Amino acid sequence: MQMARRMSADENTDNKGSVWALDQQLDQPMDEEAKRLRNMYKEKKYSTLMLLQLAFQSLGVVYGDLGTSPLYVFYNTFPDGIGDPEDLIGALSVIIYSLTLIPLLKYVFIVCRANDNGQGGTFALYSLLCRHAKIKAIPNQDQTDEALTTYSRSTFGEQSFAARTKRWLEGHALMQSTLLILVLVGSCMVIGDGILTPAISVLSAVGGINVGHPKISKGVVVLVAVVILVLLFTMQRHGTDKVGWLFAPVVLLWFLVIGGIGMFNIWKYDRSILKAFSPVYVYRFFKRGGKDGWTSLGGIMLSITGTEALFADLSHFPVPSIQIAFTSVVFPCLLLAYCGQAAYLMKNSNNVIGAFYHSIPDSIYWPVFIVATAAAIVASQATITATFSLIKQALALGCFPRVKVVHTSRKYRHQIYIPEINWIVMILCIAVTAGFKNQNQIGNASGTAVCIVMLVTTLLMILVMILVWRCHWILVLIFTGLSLVVEGTYFSAVLLKVNQGGWVPLVIAAAFFVIMYIWHYGTVKRFEIEMHSKVSMAWILGLGPSLGLVRVPGIGLVYSELANGVPRIFSHFITNLPAIHSVVVFVCVKYLPVCTVPEEERFLVKRIGPKNFHMFRCVARYGYKDDHKKDDDFEKKLFQSLFMFVRLESLMEASSDSDVSSLLEQQTKQSEDGLFCNSSNILHSDVDLSIASVDSIVPDDSPLHSNNMTSFVPASSKVETDEIEFLNNCRDAGVVHMLGNTVVRARRESKFWKKIAIDYLYAFLRKICRENSVMFNVPHESLLNVGQVFYV
Repeated sequence: MQMARRMSADENTDNKGSVWALDQQLDQPMDEEAKRLRNMYKEKKYSTLMLLQLAFQSLGVVYGDLGTSPLYVFYNTFPDGIGDPEDLIGALSVIIYSLTLIPLLKYVFIVCRANDNGQGGTFALYSLLCRHAKIKAIPNQDQTDEALTTYSRSTFGEQSFAARTKRWLEGHALMQSTLLILVLVGSCMVIGDGILTPAISVLSAVGGINVGHPKISKGVVVLVAVVILVLLFTMQRHGTDKVGWLFAPVVLLWFLVIGGIGMFNIWKYDRSILKAFSPVYVYRFFKRGGKDGWTSLGGIMLSITGTEALFADLSHFPVPSIQIAFTSVVFPCLLLAYCGQAAYLMKNSNNVIGAFYHSIPDSIYWPVFIVATAAAIVASQATITATFSLIKQALALGCFPRVKVVHTSRKYRHQIYIPEINWIVMILCIAVTAGFKNQNQIGNASGTAVCIVMLVTTLLMILVMILVWRCHWILVLIFTGLSLVVEGTYFSAVLLKVNQGGWVPLVIAAAFFVIMYIWHYGTVKRFEIEMHSKVSMAWILGLGPSLGLVRVPGIGLVYSELANGVPRIFSHFITNLPAIHSVVVFVCVKYLPVCTVPEEERFLVKRIGPKNFHMFRCVARYGYKDDHKKDDDFEKKLFQSLFMFVRLESLMEASSDSDVSSLLEQQTKQSEDGLFCNSSNILHSDVDLSIASVDSIVPDDSPLHSNNMTSFVPASSKVETDEIEFLNNCRDAGVVHMLGNTVVRARRESKFWKKIAIDYLYAFLRKICRENSVMFNVPHESLLNVGQVFYV
């Protein structure tokens, strides 16, 4: 195949010149290497007992926000009091069918199936779409990435509805930009919900103090809520590993409490409230209510807040466990809680403010208050963690400035902490709590954020059903129609309350959207200019083995976003300095639209030019959920892949496949001796990381693809070559990390808005964000910054 590709390139060089043809032959994509990577990924299978255990654990992570909604729904639905009992029954009927249509049918049984290898949220849906159509904003992907195990995608006929939709998306740049904007808007609204949910949950829970002791002023309630919020955000840096085991029992106890109180209130006050299960009362509610009934939908909307968090926090829990927890615990307990409150209000319509606490029997009032406060804190923690996770995804996909990501737990990779975001969210959350001082306006704001996120999810799901699931257009039409009717109705209601607090998430989302879009725009422009200004590999190799310079001992790692070609920083470096390291490795670290890249498929290694040039290319690939640090561990794994590649390349040149296999079987027992001359201990997992390099030069039918491949480490007794010794000596001499210190400026002839975006906003964001050297954790003594200016 490689020879055929070279012949094809030769046939097309008449108009492009011999230098171009030589460059194409020297620096081809790594498709030959990537397609031979071992398929190590296996979908986990869970027993029934394990599913039940995970369903229990999911209560503390997924359902906290949805479960605390009964604290404030009826107050926000009837802020001016209940005029007619029929209105209360109608509102309860709308709540019942909203919970049935949106969380139960749409999210639990449909949207949760659209996960990206277990990951949920708007970025997960976007990643699925990026793999099924060429709509990725940063074009740093190539066909080699499609060989990844987690890069799964559907195939369809050229004349199918899915194929026509794909061609339509790929052929309209405006639609691709619109899709990206939708994803960013949905993500910004999730951040806004992460600010509003702690405010309304904690304030509503603490409001029980005022109900139990009416003499306590609202100012005291707000002060207590602010103190709890400050403590909550301050504790984020310690993580939730030590107290996380409490979350599921607390939330389960909360659901059992509100369900039990609901049953008691139905039996005690008014059993006729159960007639709200008839859909007739939904029709009567809108017919009787008129404009007032329409605006009250903004309060009813709060009954399904937290539904989007259900999908965003899907990671680490299989979909069946989510479905079991919701159908067996969450859904029935919520229905009982709302029916019980409505039954109480039928007899005590004047107590709509603080309806939940008024409906609690006096004998258990304070224990329930403690459980409610604990549940509100758990719900707040879940949304804060979701905000951190979303920022990390945006950071990986080039949609957010570089910030510090701290992993607070060694056991759970999803537990992260971002200091800058934590303090910003805390300040905004306290400002919302102290500024509004009541649940009504905060509820209006929260409803606006949640409704917009749901609409974005619906629009993305339409494309997922077409491109990924290949559903019939009638099914797509039914899903779209039902979703838009319900969510569009709610959206029209929350728009009427924009001036009553609904503007808050819009302002917050607008600020984060400007940051994310400007950063993404600048990143794309910088990548495009780097692609345009890259240097031909043929020109570099034309300089000879010495590259026209003095080759000093050591290894130079040249970091670039380019997966092929020579970055401009390298040519800039060698034209200004008289020396370069004896070994040069072009390192490309890139993130792909997948949730994770298996460790054994992480690295691709390839030689550039003849052996005496000692030049290599290494591509390290990560998903948006992967933890990446360019520290000693990364460097170690990179060199393991490099040394393995060189060693087996030498074996393949000197022996046949059977000889190599026989030799490796004899040397497997010596794996504990290590791979490198200066290494005494190589972990099993680290050896797996080198399989990418191993398989890049081993044929598909080679015995090296046996199941025992993961346990061998070749010794150096019989296959030690001069290049291995040379690489070891260069590594001992020192490793230097070369990074580009890039300054991006707009051209003089650029439009005014582009100059504002690049010269001021993007430049300001680059100035205040963390530098590459800090993000990559490169030691100062090993860092070499190469300055350059790009005009875009």
